[in-house]
Amino acid sequence: MSLWRKLHETVRWLIVHLSRKFPRTAGFLGVLARRRRPLWAFAYVLLHITGFICSIFAVMQTRTEQGAVAWAISLNAAPVVAVPAWFVFGDSKLDSYVLTRKAGVEELRPFAEGLLKNLNQFDWEVPEEGSPVATLEQLASLPMTQGNRVELLVDGRNTFDSIFEAIKQAEDYILVQFYILRADKLGGELKSLLEERARSGVDVFVLVDNYGSFGLEDPYLKEMRDAGIKARFFMDLSGEANRFQLNFRNHRKIVVVDGKVGFVGGHNVGDEYLGHHPELTPWRDSHLRMEGPVVKTLQIPFAEDWYWATGEVPADLDWTLTEEDLAGNQKALCLATGPADPFETCAMFFLTAINTARERIWIATPYFVPDDKIVTALQLAALRGVDVRILIPKVGDSHLVYLSSFSYLEGMEKAGVKVYRYEEGFLHQKTVLVDSELSAIGSANFDNRSFRLNFEVTGVVYDEGFNREVAKMLASDFANSSPAPSSEYTESSFLFRLQSRLARLLAPIQ
Repeated sequence: MSLWRKLHETVRWLIVHLSRKFPRTAGFLGVLARRRRPLWAFAYVLLHITGFICSIFAVMQTRTEQGAVAWAISLNAAPVVAVPAWFVFGDSKLDSYVLTRKAGVEELRPFAEGLLKNLNQFDWEVPEEGSPVATLEQLASLPMTQGNRVELLVDGRNTFDSIFEAIKQAEDYILVQFYILRADKLGGELKSLLEERARSGVDVFVLVDNYGSFGLEDPYLKEMRDAGIKARFFMDLSGEANRFQLNFRNHRKIVVVDGKVGFVGGHNVGDEYLGHHPELTPWRDSHLRMEGPVVKTLQIPFAEDWYWATGEVPADLDWTLTEEDLAGNQKALCLATGPADPFETCAMFFLTAINTARERIWIATPYFVPDDKIVTALQLAALRGVDVRILIPKVGDSHLVYLSSFSYLEGMEKAGVKVYRYEEGFLHQKTVLVDSELSAIGSANFDNRSFRLNFEVTGVVYDEGFNREVAKMLASDFANSSPAPSSEYTESSFLFRLQSRLARLLAPIQ
């Protein structure tokens, strides 16, 4: 196809979308679209008009001030690049998911109401004043459940050995959801286990993200389906509403077996998570294995996502809860967050954790690109005497994120926040430890995408014994790290500091 033809088709596509937004101009735009000459001039003017219109939507819809400014300037100054990018990445609201979610909630309501009624039977002592539990329950729209047993899984081999063993014991159903699923050795092991269970009569549901699992071979999923597994992508990118929307990614990692055993954390399915990446190795990550009432609540975000992808609620899931389901004495909560929430739930979770910390808050994250509210909260926590530590990779998998992290060092150091770079491989875990009572391990990163755009899930544990394990794990990670002083930024060249600041400015639209 010639360059002229490609330009013509691009303009026609823009006209179609403008016609849908402004129906009264459809006839006029259609006449212009059929004109062959001088198309380049019309395209240039149309792109600027489109950029101006899109900049208005950016100002009205974008959730951060920095993001709105960045989009507004780029859409008007460089519409040739920014307009196509806006249609792919600009939208910060997934309206179609919101509508589908409301319908799914109605379908799930009988199960959810019954589950909540059962959960209320297991009352536990209200935490002392100042605890973040009540706020977290409001954010999750679910109670902090008691009677759980939670196991900390460190790194890939421990995690997947535990997941595979649970899958082997499945009798009724298995729910599997990952952001990344690769058709490599680890992915092949998972597929073989799921196929064996499906052939044995177990209902198996597999849901993966289109963007994260881009390139997953069709034969891989076809073989799953041939074995009786219900395997789907989260979003149908062939649909008119979704074709150009790659901004919303389902970053959740969920495995549930028979409603009794559940897993959440930072691991995806790929050989690199076992430490086989050619450059980023060893791979440092963390996961949770959970038993008890919290596992039933973990089924809710999976069921909502499955309903969005298929229009159906997964059949025959176990939503009942009896004394026999109590597996231990730990308290835990499932916090599912995403762009369809009425509030910026993920960002609010981190703010709650930071603002309620009295002695310490330790955060491990591969992507440290917080917004101004989070930065201020971290600084205030350090100024009031809280031990604030941030652990980030020394070597990352995103150059833009790596560059932007340097721009935070000076402000963090001035307030007393300690930043460390992990040196023993690539740090991918997403872990938060607050004082001695509360910890959280899940899929949410410390960046704008997780705060506002990704679908995430986090396991929150309120138990001193468990959190001693988390503290011990993080202390070991800090011992394998080196401080990141502000001089890494302030004593660098002007060009490097400029690159770092520009990378930070781009963070809201990443």
